[in-house]
Amino acid sequence: MQTRSSRHHRPKQSHSSWVRWLLVIVGVLAFSGGAYALRLYSQTKYALDSTYSGLKNQKVSTTISDKKPFAALLLGVDTGALGRSYKGNSDTMIVAVVNPQKKTTTMVSIPRDTVAQLIGTESFNMQKINAAYNVGGSDMAIDTVSKLVNVPIKYYMTINMGALENVVDAVGGVDVNVPFSYTDSHSHNWRFTKGEMHLNGARALAYARMRHEDPEGDYGRQKRQQQVIKAILKKAVSLNGLTKFNQLLKTVSNNIQTNLTFDDMTTIFTNYRAATTTIHTDTLKGQAANIYSSLYGIYLDYQVPSNDEIQRVSTKMRAALGLQSKTVTNQNTRENDANTSFSWNTTADQTYTIYNPDL
Repeated sequence: MQTRSSRHHRPKQSHSSWVRWLLVIVGVLAFSGGAYALRLYSQTKYALDSTYSGLKNQKVSTTISDKKPFAALLLGVDTGALGRSYKGNSDTMIVAVVNPQKKTTTMVSIPRDTVAQLIGTESFNMQKINAAYNVGGSDMAIDTVSKLVNVPIKYYMTINMGALENVVDAVGGVDVNVPFSYTDSHSHNWRFTKGEMHLNGARALAYARMRHEDPEGDYGRQKRQQQVIKAILKKAVSLNGLTKFNQLLKTVSNNIQTNLTFDDMTTIFTNYRAATTTIHTDTLKGQAANIYSSLYGIYLDYQVPSNDEIQRVSTKMRAALGLQSKTVTNQNTRENDANTSFSWNTTADQTYTIYNPDL
C-alpha cells in the first residue's frame, strides 16, 4: 500500500534540510539549563513545556535522568515554509546517539527514499521511510527506524521547516565551509562560493535544501545538512548565541514537538554538554532501484540499503550507545535475500521486488 507521499513522477529526494535540527536541540538545551538566571529559567521552562508530546506506546524514559547514553530520532517535516501547512512527510530523518561517558555525539542520516517496512500499520506496508511520519506520526517513525537498524530509540524531536530561518537568525547566522561554488537556481539565483561563508537564515535554508546543483544529489545535501547542524550548535552554545535568546525560545516553542521533558533538557545541559564537542556523522547508503507501486501502477525511485550496509550502521550506532553488535534480521534483510538477481554494485537502472509476506 502506498500513501500520497509517493509521487506520480520520480519524487524529489527532499524539500527540506533538517539535519541542522540536532543543533536546535543542543542549542535549546544550552539555554534550558536555567544556570544563567531565574528569569531565563522560567522563560525557558514555559517555552519548552509547550513542546512536550509523549509517545503513545512508550512510558516516560529515565535514561537521561540516569545519565546514560541515549538515542534520539530527529525528524525534519516538510511543513511550515514554502506555503505548506499540511502534515507532511519527514523529509529528513537523523538518529543522534549522545554518549556522556565517551563525550561523543554520533549522527546518522536515513535518506528519505529508503525502502522500509512501516511498523504499526494494520496490514503489511513497505514503502519510503519518510511516509512513516505521515501515516503514523512520530511513534511510527521511531518504531520504523528502530526496526530498520536494530537500535533502541527512546526520544524524538520533530521540527518543521518554518523554524530554520528563525533559528539561524536568532543565533546571528552560521558559518559553513561550502564544498564547491554554485548558483542556486531555485533560490533567487543566490551565489555560494567555495570556502568559508557566513549565512543568514534564508541562505542557510537554501544551502541545506539545495539538490539540483550537487553532483552527489541527496547524499551531498545530507552532508550540508549536517554541516548546518554543527554550525548552529557552535553558535548556540556561544555568548553570541544568547543575545537573541527570547527570539530563539519563541521559534522553538512554535515549531518543535518532543518527548524530552524540561528536566531531561536541564540534565542534558548539565551532564551531556561535553558530548557535543566531538560529533561523528554518517549516512545509511542505498542502491538506487525502481519499485512498482500498485497504488499508482508505475515504478517509483527508491534507495535500497544492502544487508551489509544496514549491519554496518547498526553496529556503529549500537557501539556509540555502549551496546554489543547484533545481527540485523528484519523485512529489509528478508526482501534483500529474496531479490537474488539484484546488483549492489551498478549504476544501471534496475528493479526491486517487494515480496508481501501476507500474500
